[in-house]
Amino acid sequence: MKLIERYILTSFLTAFFLAWMVFSFVLTIGLLVKIAQLIMRGVPLSTIGTFMLIGFPGTLAFTIPLSLLVSSLLIFSRLSADSEISAMRACGINLLSVMKYPILFAIFCTFLSVFINNEIVPRSAEARKKLRNSISVEVGLDLLEPGKIISDFPKVKLFFAKKQGNWLYDILAFDNSKPGLSREIRAEKALVSTNGTDIILDLQNVRVSPLDIDKPGTATASRFRHVISNAITQKTFTRNIKMLRFFEIRDAIEALKANRDNLPEDIRRIELCEYRTRYQRRFVEACAAFCFVLIGIPLGIKTQRKDSTIGIAISIVVSLSFYLFLILGESFQETPWMYPYYLIWLPVVACIGLATYLIPKNL
Repeated sequence: MKLIERYILTSFLTAFFLAWMVFSFVLTIGLLVKIAQLIMRGVPLSTIGTFMLIGFPGTLAFTIPLSLLVSSLLIFSRLSADSEISAMRACGINLLSVMKYPILFAIFCTFLSVFINNEIVPRSAEARKKLRNSISVEVGLDLLEPGKIISDFPKVKLFFAKKQGNWLYDILAFDNSKPGLSREIRAEKALVSTNGTDIILDLQNVRVSPLDIDKPGTATASRFRHVISNAITQKTFTRNIKMLRFFEIRDAIEALKANRDNLPEDIRRIELCEYRTRYQRRFVEACAAFCFVLIGIPLGIKTQRKDSTIGIAISIVVSLSFYLFLILGESFQETPWMYPYYLIWLPVVACIGLATYLIPKNL
């Protein structure tokens, strides 16, 4: 590797990793807010750490391409503004050789993004869903928050105004656990504990209306024990398209193609179109890394110090247009006759076409 090529590659990689760290922080602000909420709910730190790790891969589909675009623009605009591009031309250096290693790195990032989008992100989405469902089991009593109606328990809604340790105050509960009986339970306070997956409320100064089916009136008592059965059991969930990995989604597409008898034709075509569109989107998002470098380099060379703001604005427009067209194409996934799984490739074709126009003009 020549000295100038090594110099440009080193500068490019440095700018890329700095931009990647900034974009990663910005795109994980929502994740940090959720983590803060989990901390306030008393979720164990080990669970919070797991939630952070499995939530991070979802941002890579955006942070890698955007970091490549910014680093391409910044590095090559600086070379152009400092007249280093002009000096290279004067020395007879082919600018394609200067672009070679950033483009090769972008190709590497494209294949890496394909792997991330098809293997890592689906596993992360599934693990995140499992973790959310299991948080109620791990947290136990910390799931109970004052001032909110808790409707997560089966056939029971619970409200209380204040909590101190395991004591709840000013309690209101609506119990529909018994067939044909809907009870309203009010209590001054209650000591809450668990027994397996059950939550036990030892209520004091209680008013129950009605007490039972055979006793429709209102009853009062100084003490009353109420059990919320299976209150903190882990819920099951169905895997959706986002959780399917490469070969799984391919198998699902083939199964839909062959399933002509068990589904109405219009429903089968819509589901098949949705699977194909989501499948193709993963590759389009990966190709953004390559496309953004192809556009960022000639834009950077063309940009001078006096119009750097214009160059950055153009790069923002390019990235926004890319993802807007991607979202627009995906919005037609329930309209099979528009072939949205081909339509979402338009931003990739447009970027490559724009690059083939810009690069020769800046050599």
